[in-house]
Amino acid sequence: MGHPYLPPPYPPPPERSAELRQRFAEEARSERPDLSGLCLLIGAEADGSLDETGMDEAQLELDRLAGALPYRPGGPRAWAEAVRRLLGAEHGFHGTPADYQRLESSLLHEVLRRRRGLPILLSVVWMEVARRAGAPVYGVALPGHFVVGFGPAEDQVLADPFDGGRLLAGTDAELLVAGATGAPLDASMLEPAAPLEVVQRILNNIRAWAAARPERSDVALRAVELALLIPSHPARLRYERGQLLVQRGEFTAGAAELDTYAELIEVVDEPAARKVRQQAHTARAMLN
Repeated sequence: MGHPYLPPPYPPPPERSAELRQRFAEEARSERPDLSGLCLLIGAEADGSLDETGMDEAQLELDRLAGALPYRPGGPRAWAEAVRRLLGAEHGFHGTPADYQRLESSLLHEVLRRRRGLPILLSVVWMEVARRAGAPVYGVALPGHFVVGFGPAEDQVLADPFDGGRLLAGTDAELLVAGATGAPLDASMLEPAAPLEVVQRILNNIRAWAAARPERSDVALRAVELALLIPSHPARLRYERGQLLVQRGEFTAGAAELDTYAELIEVVDEPAARKVRQQAHTARAMLN
């Protein structure tokens, strides 16, 4: 189901979308959320051509790649080297500045197909492949540039999947953070990122991509609605959803969401709540 003016990917039909969201909500609330599963549900919600077979094939590809890693190569550095050789050198997974311009760079099934993507999605591939092979691997959410870590804090080895899995030496991580934010590296930035933090950040990236393309408010709305299904999400997402609905001409639904947000923040910030209520009022007036 295409759109005459917009390039693909096109979203799935409403029934499929409702089912995907239900599965996403259940997985996000489970005791040990499955990162690759959640990423593929995001992909299916953004790209209607990704069916169950395609989702299974993506998981099988991660399994297949994991099967090509050596058995217990050694400590954290040996693991990082082994994964870099397999994914970076042999299979050519990496990123380029142009990948930031493509929605596909945030969709796991497309990243597996194209072997290109944003730092965080390439890191998901690294983590999921290495984890399946038994590596002590996790995501590291450096500000502005996601990387992967191997091993415990005192023996940590960082790799940059966007740069083909290059191992970060000495000051490399500090330079990455300084380049992205101008701020110094803080030890807390090197701690493992929880799966839901990774998913939330992927959805933030999709929202940022869509925000720069007002004609893709459909993509932004889907990303916000998935983010709202993650437990302990920021309340401000409700405001964003309300604004997007109004922008898309769904004035009644948008106004209702803005009112809900106003109720949430009234206790802490009454002037802001008043302003949001005014926005809801204006949205309802657009119906006349």
